[in-house]
Amino acid sequence: MKFNKNLRNIFLILFATLALSACSTAKKSQTSGDVYTGSDTVEYLASGVKDRVFFATNKSSLTSASRETLRKQATYLRKNKKLNVTVEGHADERGTREFNLALGERRANAVKDYLMTYGISGKRISVISYGKERPVNSESTPLAWSQNRRSVTVKVK
Repeated sequence: MKFNKNLRNIFLILFATLALSACSTAKKSQTSGDVYTGSDTVEYLASGVKDRVFFATNKSSLTSASRETLRKQATYLRKNKKLNVTVEGHADERGTREFNLALGERRANAVKDYLMTYGISGKRISVISYGKERPVNSESTPLAWSQNRRSVTVKVK
């Protein structure tokens, strides 16, 4: 009887080890400093025009990569004069709901202001903040947080 109990315990330990190791596949982070630069959450406003830009923690200032993306968005919007967009501001899960809503709004307004400097009428751009309510990655990891600190430019139908 003791032999069967020991064998059962060994089997349980092996099974648990296999099960846990199967869950531990790590994805390499493509981060540059504190700003996400990967493409697995990037979609497109139009062919070759990314729809989102990313921000550093608790910041609403645009990076050089963000400005390049927004210049392409502005070019696309200048060519499509009847198109209106909504800029959605987002934050990661850290911080209070109120703080993240305000941060998301600052991020969306930073994008709107930048597009306006390239000749896009403010009347064509609406702004909304979702704060931390609409994450693209619901994990609680630095990679997920960097993916969620973003603004997304969406066509208005």
